[in-house]
Amino acid sequence: MNPISYRGRLAPSPTGYLHVGHARTFWTACERARANGGTMILRIEDLDHSRCRPEFLSAIYEDLAWIGCTWQEGPDCGGPFAPYLQSQRQDFYRAALSRLQASGHVYPCYCSRQDVLRVLGAPHEGDDEPLYPGTCRPDPDGPPRPVPAGRKPHWRFRAPDGRTVSFVDAHLGSQAFVAGCDFGDFVVWRNDDVPSYQLAVVVDDAAMRITEVVRGEDLLVSTARQLLLYEALEGTPPQFYHCPLVRDEAGVRLAKRHAAANLRHLREQGRTPMQIRDGWVDSY
Repeated sequence: MNPISYRGRLAPSPTGYLHVGHARTFWTACERARANGGTMILRIEDLDHSRCRPEFLSAIYEDLAWIGCTWQEGPDCGGPFAPYLQSQRQDFYRAALSRLQASGHVYPCYCSRQDVLRVLGAPHEGDDEPLYPGTCRPDPDGPPRPVPAGRKPHWRFRAPDGRTVSFVDAHLGSQAFVAGCDFGDFVVWRNDDVPSYQLAVVVDDAAMRITEVVRGEDLLVSTARQLLLYEALEGTPPQFYHCPLVRDEAGVRLAKRHAAANLRHLREQGRTPMQIRDGWVDSY
Protein backbone atom coordinates (compact mmCIF):
# COMPACT_ATOMS: atom_id res chain seq x y z
CA MET A 1 0.00 0.00 0.00
CA ASN A 2 1.28 3.46 -0.89
CA PRO A 3 2.27 5.00 2.49
CA ILE A 4 1.50 8.51 1.26
CA SER A 5 -2.12 7.66 0.49
CA TYR A 6 -2.91 5.54 3.56
CA ARG A 7 -6.02 6.72 5.41
CA GLY A 8 -7.34 4.81 8.41
CA ARG A 9 -10.15 5.56 10.80
CA LEU A 10 -11.35 5.14 14.35
CA ALA A 11 -15.14 4.90 14.49
CA PRO A 12 -16.39 4.58 18.08
CA SER A 13 -20.03 4.91 19.07
CA PRO A 14 -20.92 6.92 22.22
CA THR A 15 -23.39 4.34 23.53
CA GLY A 16 -21.25 3.26 26.48
CA TYR A 17 -17.71 3.36 27.84
CA LEU A 18 -14.95 1.90 25.70
CA HIS A 19 -13.59 -1.45 26.88
CA VAL A 20 -10.29 -3.23 26.44
CA GLY A 21 -11.43 -4.87 23.20
CA HIS A 22 -12.07 -1.47 21.66
CA ALA A 23 -8.72 -0.24 22.94
CA ARG A 24 -6.73 -3.01 21.30
CA THR A 25 -8.54 -2.65 17.99
CA PHE A 26 -8.16 1.13 17.96
CA TRP A 27 -4.50 0.84 18.94
CA THR A 28 -3.93 -1.60 16.10
CA ALA A 29 -5.57 0.86 13.70
CA CYS A 30 -3.32 3.67 14.87
CA GLU A 31 -0.20 1.51 14.66
CA ARG A 32 -1.03 0.51 11.09
CA ALA A 33 -1.55 4.14 10.13
CA ARG A 34 1.78 5.09 11.72
CA ALA A 35 3.59 2.20 10.03
CA ASN A 36 2.28 3.38 6.67
CA GLY A 37 3.03 7.03 7.32
CA GLY A 38 -0.66 7.70 6.91
CA THR A 39 -3.50 9.79 8.25
CA MET A 40 -5.88 8.71 11.01
CA ILE A 41 -9.47 9.95 11.06
CA LEU A 42 -11.74 9.97 14.11
CA ARG A 43 -15.40 9.58 13.16
CA ILE A 44 -18.12 9.39 15.80
CA GLU A 45 -20.90 6.96 14.92
CA ASP A 46 -23.75 8.55 16.84
CA LEU A 47 -26.81 7.52 14.84
CA ASP A 48 -28.40 5.56 17.70
CA HIS A 49 -30.06 8.59 19.27
CA SER A 50 -31.76 6.57 22.01
CA ARG A 51 -28.45 5.25 23.40
CA CYS A 52 -25.87 7.95 22.62
CA ARG A 53 -25.05 10.21 25.56
CA PRO A 54 -22.79 13.26 25.92
CA GLU A 55 -20.81 11.73 28.78
CA PHE A 56 -19.89 8.75 26.60
CA LEU A 57 -18.69 11.07 23.84
CA SER A 58 -16.49 12.96 26.30
CA ALA A 59 -15.14 9.67 27.60
CA ILE A 60 -14.20 8.56 24.07
CA TYR A 61 -11.80 11.47 23.67
CA GLU A 62 -10.33 10.92 27.12
CA ASP A 63 -9.95 7.15 26.80
CA LEU A 64 -8.49 7.22 23.30
CA ALA A 65 -5.91 9.79 24.38
CA TRP A 66 -5.07 7.75 27.49
CA ILE A 67 -4.48 4.59 25.45
CA GLY A 68 -2.15 6.53 23.15
CA CYS A 69 -4.31 6.97 20.04
CA THR A 70 -3.89 10.12 17.97
CA TRP A 71 -5.70 11.40 14.89
CA GLN A 72 -5.28 14.18 12.36
CA GLU A 73 -8.94 14.68 11.36
CA GLY A 74 -12.04 14.54 13.52
CA PRO A 75 -14.88 16.43 15.22
CA ASP A 76 -12.45 18.14 17.58
CA CYS A 77 -9.87 19.22 14.99
CA GLY A 78 -11.77 19.40 11.71
CA GLY A 79 -10.53 18.27 8.34
CA PRO A 80 -11.34 18.26 4.62
CA PHE A 81 -14.16 15.72 4.90
CA ALA A 82 -16.18 17.20 7.77
CA PRO A 83 -18.55 16.75 9.43
CA TYR A 84 -17.07 13.84 11.37
CA LEU A 85 -20.22 13.17 13.41
CA GLN A 86 -22.57 10.77 11.65
CA SER A 87 -25.57 12.56 13.12
CA GLN A 88 -24.60 15.54 10.93
CA ARG A 89 -24.21 13.54 7.71
CA GLN A 90 -27.83 12.64 6.97
CA ASP A 91 -27.81 14.29 3.52
CA PHE A 92 -24.99 11.99 2.40
CA TYR A 93 -26.95 8.92 3.45
CA ARG A 94 -30.20 10.10 1.82
CA ALA A 95 -28.37 10.66 -1.46
CA ALA A 96 -27.01 7.11 -1.34
CA LEU A 97 -30.45 5.68 -0.55
CA SER A 98 -31.93 7.56 -3.51
CA ARG A 99 -29.30 6.05 -5.79
CA LEU A 100 -30.05 2.54 -4.52
CA GLN A 101 -33.78 3.10 -4.98
CA ALA A 102 -33.30 4.42 -8.51
CA SER A 103 -31.13 1.46 -9.49
CA GLY A 104 -33.54 -1.11 -8.03
CA HIS A 105 -31.08 -2.49 -5.48
CA VAL A 106 -33.44 -1.94 -2.54
CA TYR A 107 -37.11 -2.54 -1.79
CA PRO A 108 -39.54 -1.50 0.97
CA CYS A 109 -39.96 -4.03 3.78
CA TYR A 110 -42.64 -3.92 6.47
CA CYS A 111 -41.27 -6.75 8.62
CA SER A 112 -40.08 -6.04 12.13
CA ARG A 113 -37.17 -7.99 13.60
CA GLN A 114 -39.66 -10.03 15.61
CA ASP A 115 -41.63 -10.79 12.45
CA VAL A 116 -38.47 -12.17 10.88
CA LEU A 117 -37.60 -14.27 13.92
CA ARG A 118 -41.12 -15.72 14.07
CA VAL A 119 -40.90 -16.78 10.43
CA LEU A 120 -37.50 -18.35 11.01
CA GLY A 121 -38.94 -20.26 13.96
CA ALA A 122 -35.83 -20.03 16.10
CA PRO A 123 -34.14 -17.44 18.29
CA HIS A 124 -31.27 -15.54 16.75
CA GLU A 125 -28.03 -15.34 18.66
CA GLY A 126 -25.66 -12.38 18.54
CA ASP A 127 -25.86 -8.90 17.10
CA ASP A 128 -25.79 -9.84 13.43
CA GLU A 129 -28.92 -9.63 11.31
CA PRO A 130 -31.03 -12.79 11.09
CA LEU A 131 -31.24 -14.31 7.62
CA TYR A 132 -34.19 -12.55 6.02
CA PRO A 133 -36.80 -15.03 4.68
CA GLY A 134 -37.84 -12.78 1.78
CA THR A 135 -41.35 -11.99 3.00
CA CYS A 136 -41.46 -8.54 1.35
CA ARG A 137 -39.03 -9.18 -1.49
CA PRO A 138 -40.81 -8.24 -4.73
CA ASP A 139 -41.67 -11.07 -7.10
CA PRO A 140 -41.36 -9.80 -10.68
CA ASP A 141 -43.80 -12.49 -11.85
CA GLY A 142 -46.31 -12.04 -9.06
CA PRO A 143 -48.79 -9.43 -7.88
CA PRO A 144 -47.61 -6.42 -5.83
CA ARG A 145 -47.18 -7.05 -2.12
CA PRO A 146 -49.93 -5.59 0.06
CA VAL A 147 -48.91 -2.53 2.09
CA PRO A 148 -49.84 -2.85 5.80
CA ALA A 149 -51.88 0.11 6.99
CA GLY A 150 -50.13 2.50 9.35
CA ARG A 151 -46.65 0.99 9.01
CA LYS A 152 -43.60 2.72 7.58
CA PRO A 153 -41.19 0.56 5.62
CA HIS A 154 -37.57 -0.26 6.12
CA TRP A 155 -35.55 -0.36 2.93
CA ARG A 156 -33.72 -3.65 2.31
CA PHE A 157 -30.85 -4.33 -0.04
CA ARG A 158 -31.54 -7.25 -2.34
CA ALA A 159 -28.59 -9.61 -1.87
CA PRO A 160 -28.15 -11.69 -5.05
CA ASP A 161 -28.95 -15.29 -4.10
CA GLY A 162 -25.99 -17.63 -4.44
CA ARG A 163 -23.50 -14.84 -5.07
CA THR A 164 -20.15 -15.50 -3.41
CA VAL A 165 -18.57 -12.35 -2.00
CA SER A 166 -14.86 -12.85 -1.41
CA PHE A 167 -12.02 -10.68 -0.21
CA VAL A 168 -8.54 -11.03 1.25
CA ASP A 169 -8.33 -9.79 4.80
CA ALA A 170 -4.96 -8.27 5.70
CA HIS A 171 -4.90 -10.26 8.96
CA LEU A 172 -7.10 -13.33 8.48
CA GLY A 173 -6.46 -14.07 4.81
CA SER A 174 -8.98 -15.19 2.19
CA GLN A 175 -12.63 -14.88 3.16
CA ALA A 176 -15.80 -15.86 1.28
CA PHE A 177 -19.48 -15.54 2.15
CA VAL A 178 -22.51 -16.63 0.12
CA ALA A 179 -25.58 -14.41 -0.21
CA GLY A 180 -28.71 -16.30 0.77
CA CYS A 181 -26.70 -18.64 2.98
CA ASP A 182 -24.30 -16.66 5.19
CA PHE A 183 -26.40 -13.50 4.97
CA GLY A 184 -29.60 -12.38 3.32
CA ASP A 185 -31.33 -9.18 2.24
CA PHE A 186 -30.29 -6.56 4.78
CA VAL A 187 -31.68 -3.27 6.02
CA VAL A 188 -30.03 -0.10 4.73
CA TRP A 189 -32.64 2.38 5.97
CA ARG A 190 -34.81 1.94 9.06
CA ASN A 191 -38.44 2.90 9.36
CA ASP A 192 -37.56 5.52 11.98
CA ASP A 193 -35.77 7.42 9.18
CA VAL A 194 -32.22 6.47 10.21
CA PRO A 195 -29.66 4.78 7.94
CA SER A 196 -28.36 1.41 9.02
CA TYR A 197 -24.79 0.81 10.11
CA GLN A 198 -24.12 -0.98 6.82
CA LEU A 199 -25.06 1.97 4.63
CA ALA A 200 -23.63 4.72 6.84
CA VAL A 201 -20.13 3.24 7.11
CA VAL A 202 -19.90 2.57 3.39
CA VAL A 203 -20.98 6.11 2.53
CA ASP A 204 -18.63 7.65 5.09
CA ASP A 205 -15.60 5.47 4.37
CA ALA A 206 -15.96 6.23 0.66
CA ALA A 207 -16.49 9.96 1.20
CA MET A 208 -13.55 10.20 3.62
CA ARG A 209 -11.32 8.19 1.25
CA ILE A 210 -10.49 5.52 3.81
CA THR A 211 -7.98 3.05 2.37
CA GLU A 212 -8.05 0.47 5.18
CA VAL A 213 -10.68 -0.41 7.77
CA VAL A 214 -9.40 -2.01 10.99
CA ARG A 215 -12.13 -3.55 13.15
CA GLY A 216 -13.17 -6.70 15.04
CA GLU A 217 -13.56 -10.08 13.39
CA ASP A 218 -17.24 -10.15 14.39
CA LEU A 219 -17.80 -7.85 11.40
CA LEU A 220 -16.45 -10.20 8.75
CA VAL A 221 -19.92 -10.99 7.38
CA SER A 222 -20.75 -7.28 7.44
CA THR A 223 -17.79 -6.76 5.13
CA ALA A 224 -19.46 -9.00 2.54
CA ARG A 225 -22.64 -6.92 2.76
CA GLN A 226 -20.70 -3.70 2.50
CA LEU A 227 -18.77 -4.87 -0.56
CA LEU A 228 -22.11 -5.35 -2.31
CA LEU A 229 -23.05 -1.79 -1.36
CA TYR A 230 -19.76 -0.45 -2.73
CA GLU A 231 -20.50 -2.24 -5.98
CA ALA A 232 -24.07 -0.94 -6.17
CA LEU A 233 -22.93 2.62 -5.45
CA GLU A 234 -20.02 2.29 -7.89
CA GLY A 235 -17.45 2.99 -5.18
CA THR A 236 -13.97 1.63 -4.54
CA PRO A 237 -13.85 -0.39 -1.31
CA PRO A 238 -10.99 -0.09 1.17
CA GLN A 239 -8.85 -2.95 2.31
CA PHE A 240 -9.85 -4.68 5.55
CA TYR A 241 -7.98 -5.86 8.64
CA HIS A 242 -10.11 -7.76 11.17
CA CYS A 243 -8.71 -8.11 14.70
CA PRO A 244 -9.28 -11.04 17.08
CA LEU A 245 -11.97 -10.39 19.68
CA VAL A 246 -11.23 -10.05 23.37
CA ARG A 247 -13.38 -12.45 25.38
CA ASP A 248 -14.30 -12.95 29.02
CA GLU A 249 -13.54 -16.05 31.09
CA ALA A 250 -16.61 -17.81 29.65
CA GLY A 251 -15.46 -17.15 26.10
CA VAL A 252 -18.08 -14.47 25.45
CA ARG A 253 -16.81 -11.47 23.52
CA LEU A 254 -16.63 -8.28 25.50
CA ALA A 255 -19.43 -5.74 25.18
CA LYS A 256 -20.03 -2.35 26.71
CA ARG A 257 -22.13 -3.98 29.42
CA HIS A 258 -18.94 -5.59 30.81
CA ALA A 259 -18.24 -2.79 33.28
CA ALA A 260 -15.18 -4.50 34.76
CA ALA A 261 -13.45 -4.40 31.38
CA ASN A 262 -14.07 -0.78 30.51
CA LEU A 263 -11.05 1.45 30.34
CA ARG A 264 -12.17 3.71 33.17
CA HIS A 265 -12.45 0.79 35.56
CA LEU A 266 -9.08 -0.63 34.51
CA ARG A 267 -7.43 2.76 34.90
CA GLU A 268 -8.86 3.04 38.42
CA GLN A 269 -7.43 -0.41 39.15
CA GLY A 270 -3.96 0.86 38.26
CA ARG A 271 -3.63 -0.77 34.85
CA THR A 272 -1.41 1.00 32.36
CA PRO A 273 -2.03 1.68 28.67
CA MET A 274 0.89 -0.59 27.80
CA GLN A 275 -0.66 -3.51 29.69
CA ILE A 276 -3.92 -3.11 27.83
CA ARG A 277 -2.37 -2.54 24.40
CA ASP A 278 -0.01 -5.49 24.70
CA GLY A 279 -2.57 -7.97 25.98
CA TRP A 280 -1.37 -8.33 29.55
CA VAL A 281 -4.88 -7.79 30.89
CA ASP A 282 -6.92 -10.81 29.92
CA SER A 283 -9.19 -11.67 32.84
CA TYR A 284 -12.38 -9.82 33.63
